[in-house]
Amino acid sequence: MTGWAGYALAWTAFVGTHFVPTRPAIRARLIEALGRRAWFSIYGVISLLVTAWVIAAAAWPPYVELWPQLPWTRWVPNLVMPLAIAVTTLGLPARTTTLSGPRAPKLDPTAPGFAALTRHPLLLALALWSLSHLFPNGDLAHVILFGGFALMALAAMPAFDARARAALSPEAARAYFATTSALSLRPLASAAWWRVAVAARAGRLLLAVAIWLAVLWLHPYVIGVSPLPV
Repeated sequence: MTGWAGYALAWTAFVGTHFVPTRPAIRARLIEALGRRAWFSIYGVISLLVTAWVIAAAAWPPYVELWPQLPWTRWVPNLVMPLAIAVTTLGLPARTTTLSGPRAPKLDPTAPGFAALTRHPLLLALALWSLSHLFPNGDLAHVILFGGFALMALAAMPAFDARARAALSPEAARAYFATTSALSLRPLASAAWWRVAVAARAGRLLLAVAIWLAVLWLHPYVIGVSPLPV
């Protein structure tokens, strides 16, 4: 099945696998039946496969142009993607609301580190990736793809925060949310924050550069289009 019907089927599978199994009651039953490690392994594989499916399916519908791909639009993801990858590599180690799921986050509120900039590094990176890719992809199917991913990433942030508030005591919640942020640029003006959250993690910055170069190299082979603005 291809065309709009196939694309709709892929989106249905994506939404179903990302929202139904993560409902607290359903998730608890699955973890009880399979074990925590097996559940996360199985769910991770399914999530990656369905995500790849919906991305590939965006090429199936007829081309409906909403805005043209002008040469400058390719610069947007090329400039934003290194930032999105760096946010991921620098933010991943933190036990924040995004990474702790329905459990109480275990991040020390007295030393939030990168979480002072954002306690949702994965969701922020997803939003940056999807929003930046909207500029050179102005056809209807890809606007639905990247716009949908961006909306889900931004909507998930307050949802994860609500889960954290429910899992924490009132005192712990006040301390946690007072020292971390959904997104704040204030830490960028602090030399101490740069030393702790960035300079002390130089290895992760090198990893971000390596991932970015790998993405540039693999993009034509995996996606079928060069990301370079030429």
